[in-house]
Amino acid sequence: MENIDSVNRNYNTISPSAKSLLFLKGYTNIPFARQTAELIAYPDKFIPDFTNQNQTFWARMVHFENRYWSIDQLLEELPVKNILELSSGFSFRGLEAIIQNDLYYIDTDLPDVVTLKNDIRTILMKEISGTEGKLEILPLNALDEKQFHEIVSKFPEGEIVIVNEGLLMYLDTEEKVKLCSNILGILKERGGYWITADAYIKNQKEKINLEIDNKTKEFFEQHHIEDNKFESFEEAKAFFNRMGFIIDREAVANHSKLSSIEYFLKTTTLSQFFRIRKAGKMQATWRLRVAND
Repeated sequence: MENIDSVNRNYNTISPSAKSLLFLKGYTNIPFARQTAELIAYPDKFIPDFTNQNQTFWARMVHFENRYWSIDQLLEELPVKNILELSSGFSFRGLEAIIQNDLYYIDTDLPDVVTLKNDIRTILMKEISGTEGKLEILPLNALDEKQFHEIVSKFPEGEIVIVNEGLLMYLDTEEKVKLCSNILGILKERGGYWITADAYIKNQKEKINLEIDNKTKEFFEQHHIEDNKFESFEEAKAFFNRMGFIIDREAVANHSKLSSIEYFLKTTTLSQFFRIRKAGKMQATWRLRVAND
């Protein structure tokens, strides 16, 4: 396997995807997504086009909206007060979480995203009357073990929940192993859970027969997205087991919560719908805990 210095690798080329994903989520009911998209787009206008008839557009929307809520679903049941989000992009899950909950939430990403995100947080806070918890937005390369531990040391005593969506498909096997090692060490020390929405399997787009645009294809090829996915959910489970984790629970899709589902159904024929159903899911969100814990 090629030896990559993961700490020094330039991950900033991934950041544009965070902006593209935000503009998709800006169509949905995800907290603060529309406001953030408007701020990022300025001085241009962010005006969602709900007349768009592109099926792939709405299929991706449904997928990403469901992925977002799947993490919240697995978080809601836990009494843990310390939450660390990795590679959060322009999501403000943490801000929404602390409005009515006494939590210590640390939101992390690469420095260029964090700088802009803190500016946006300042603007969003003006519309909020108060918060129950504490939110910090800090730079972190999750593959840097020393930096990872420094961030975690900011939390008060108690268990910790580490969450991420949209990270592992940017990492090769060596990098995944390093990330798992970092997280395992933290959870063995502190106790708690890892909620990851990144159990993706290969070649599902072809089975569903959804066409993605050339810009997205180029991005996928540049970052080896398809290569970095798992061959199957069984392989993904076996990988996490080898890394020292077991699956505590899997999120269950709640389509009634998805604001984008009605637009997807409007652009989908009956035959297309059944083909998608037959192809099966491409992604799962798992709550993991340390084996033999």
